[in-house]
Amino acid sequence: MNIDLSGKTALVTGSTAGIGYAIANGLAASGAEVAVNGRGQDTVDAAVARLKQGVSGAKVRGIAADVSTAEGCAALLKALPDVDILINNAGIFEPKNFFKIPDEDWSRFFEVNVMSGVRLSRAYLAGMLKRNWGPHRFHLLRIRAEHPDRDDPLRHDQDRTTRGRARARKADARHGGDSEFGAARTYHVGWR
Repeated sequence: MNIDLSGKTALVTGSTAGIGYAIANGLAASGAEVAVNGRGQDTVDAAVARLKQGVSGAKVRGIAADVSTAEGCAALLKALPDVDILINNAGIFEPKNFFKIPDEDWSRFFEVNVMSGVRLSRAYLAGMLKRNWGPHRFHLLRIRAEHPDRDDPLRHDQDRTTRGRARARKADARHGGDSEFGAARTYHVGWR
């Protein structure tokens, strides 16, 4: 499929590596002017250089800002006041035992994985809607590429997340051995 995004401005948060970088690359290849975002200026600059080298004629700029904070989002918004395409990709993951996660970690997960997307969506969506270009076309709140370990309380184990099964194992102590936790009459949809 060939999509022409010429004349559109795209912001991809958390885009210095991984799936965020791949999205930024695809948007640049489709003609969009892409803003790459990450926390450190060096990694942002390196990602911009790689994109310019890899995509002929790419219009790419970098904005170093920590979107997990209100101040970081404000700095990003000051540097890039309007976008046509918003990809809220910034996110973190740590496999930890549910009972051992301190409040500070929950707060950090929430700030990065939820509030970053809320703050930027709240700031950009009004303009996107006014230009009749936005959430019905290109607006993704979260993308996850990880295959979490069994101890990640924010995601169910790999079998359930990657293979479409929602029944917990009796040995899964997080759910008190309840084999029906999260069950919704799901069926195995195949193996990779």
